[in-house]
Amino acid sequence: MPKSPLACTPHDHEHCVSSALAEADQLCERSGVRLTALRKRVLELVWQSHKPLGAYDILAELSAQDGRRAAPPTVYRALDFLLENGLVHRIASLNAFIGCNHPEHPHQGQFLICRNCHTAIELEQPAISEAIDEAARGVAFQVEGQTVEVVGLCGQCRKAA
Repeated sequence: MPKSPLACTPHDHEHCVSSALAEADQLCERSGVRLTALRKRVLELVWQSHKPLGAYDILAELSAQDGRRAAPPTVYRALDFLLENGLVHRIASLNAFIGCNHPEHPHQGQFLICRNCHTAIELEQPAISEAIDEAARGVAFQVEGQTVEVVGLCGQCRKAA
C-alpha cells in the first residue's frame, strides 16, 4: 500500500490507485462487507489524486467519466460505507475525502494539507494521538474521535515559490 510521502513525490500513480483498490477488496472480503461496483468506483475516484475530493466533485466525475446519473444521497452512502470501513478519511476543514493509506488497522487521522495545491499527506504518528488522549484525560475529557489537520506548504509548492 502506498505510504503518505508519495503524495508529494513522483511515483507510479496507477500502481498507487490499483494497490489501494486491491487492498480495499481484501479488507472488505475479510470483514464480510460488500464493496459494490459503485463503492469501488467512488474509492477509485478519491484515490485518483492525493487531493481531498468533495462529494459533489465525485458526483461530477461519475457523470463526466462514467455517464452515471447518481444522486447525491447515493454518493454520500458510498462515502459513509468507505468511512465506516476505514478506507477513506474526511478532511473536515475542506469538507472533502481522501483515501486512507493505512486501512489495515484503525487509527486516528492526522494530515498535512498544502494551502496552495491542496495535497493532503496522511501521517500515522501514534505519539500525536497519545498526547491528545493524555491531555484529555488530564481534564477528565473523553475523546470519541480525533482528526488533526495541519495547514502549510508542501515541498513542491515551497520550491516553486
